[in-house]
Amino acid sequence: MRIVVLLKYVPDITSDRRFEDGRVVRDPAVGSLNELDENAVEAALRLIEAQPAGEDEPGHEVIAVTVAPAAADIALRKAYQMGVHRGVRVSDDALAGSDYFGTTAALAAAVRRLGEERPVDLVITGMAALDGLGSVVPALLADELGWPQLTLAKTVDLGDRTLTITREVDDAYETLAAPLPAVLSVTDTANSPRYPNFKLIMAARTKQIEEWSAADLGLDPADVGLAAARTVTVEAAPHPPRPDVELVVDKGEGGKALAEFLIRNDLV
Repeated sequence: MRIVVLLKYVPDITSDRRFEDGRVVRDPAVGSLNELDENAVEAALRLIEAQPAGEDEPGHEVIAVTVAPAAADIALRKAYQMGVHRGVRVSDDALAGSDYFGTTAALAAAVRRLGEERPVDLVITGMAALDGLGSVVPALLADELGWPQLTLAKTVDLGDRTLTITREVDDAYETLAAPLPAVLSVTDTANSPRYPNFKLIMAARTKQIEEWSAADLGLDPADVGLAAARTVTVEAAPHPPRPDVELVVDKGEGGKALAEFLIRNDLV
């Protein structure tokens, strides 16, 4: 069985995040693997580990793929530490500023290229990227590949080339199934990502990370990047400074002071 896990390198959520020239500034020193993608890696590893190893069965493999500059190697090496077998980074100046559609086109092209080596059975993603929270890439990728999609899975079960999931919707659970190959996204409650062991941590430091360009994937630069983006950031500004805190010594008038504050600021 062969599984591709899609990863994203995101700015640390506690860092000073900002825009420049309509794009998020990504400082390698304060970036990391998208936390929700760790659930996708864990789901892939568990599915692989549950597969029987037979003489006629090609080696099971989990491949981590990201579309990002070289700084994203931090994310790929974290995936290696968890047990991923192979890492691929799609990097090209032509891809800079890509929106969801451009990024999806690059990811789909990478999956197709991997499929030319040996068929890909499943693509797994996290439920969202913490820098954008769009949660649309799994659906866009399924459409691009022409594969069924099973999204926001809470539980995942694989049997006889059929993937079955459950997911929460309001006050109920849905059970969905689809044949492989398919695109799957898992929630942050689907599993608990494993802690890397020392052996994998050391091995991850020197493991090869493959770098593919847009040309390697047959992508037309006109279809990706900032020029092809369907949404554009026209203006960005930092949050206004927080107003001074108003302290009131309560001598029996605290309730009255609070009411006056709410009325003065049109909050009631």
